Amino acid sequence: MHIDGACLCGGVSYSAEVDPARVIICHCTDCQTISGGPYRVNVPVLAENFAVRGEPAVYPKRGGSGETVDTAFCPTCGTALWSSKGEAPAFFWLRTGAVKQRAALPPKSQGFCGSALPWAFDLSGVQRLPEAQPRP
Repeated sequence: MHIDGACLCGGVSYSAEVDPARVIICHCTDCQTISGGPYRVNVPVLAENFAVRGEPAVYPKRGGSGETVDTAFCPTCGTALWSSKGEAPAFFWLRTGAVKQRAALPPKSQGFCGSALPWAFDLSGVQRLPEAQPRP
């Protein structure tokens, strides 16, 4: 599936070919912290199927495995864009929140469920607020 993504300000954008069957929710505590949410939704893309426009900032962090994970984000607006490992990564984990076609990428699996917040699995009982109305 062809997708396009961009940060909130448009300073960094990309296009990619991804497999929608590979979308995954990550419940690890690093994803919770860096996203500011209960989990993060990702889709992998092979490096050869990924084209970037603009220059992201990169935050390197040593993961639980001991390997360094580089997280790319927009240096202007802070939008989380992807993560990768190594100097010449074979693939990137795109953050679906920055993908224009994100509604067509429902998660198919989830990982690190041991660190999942207990309420993150079922939101059906949470009150839904009315949509915000545009200001005049």
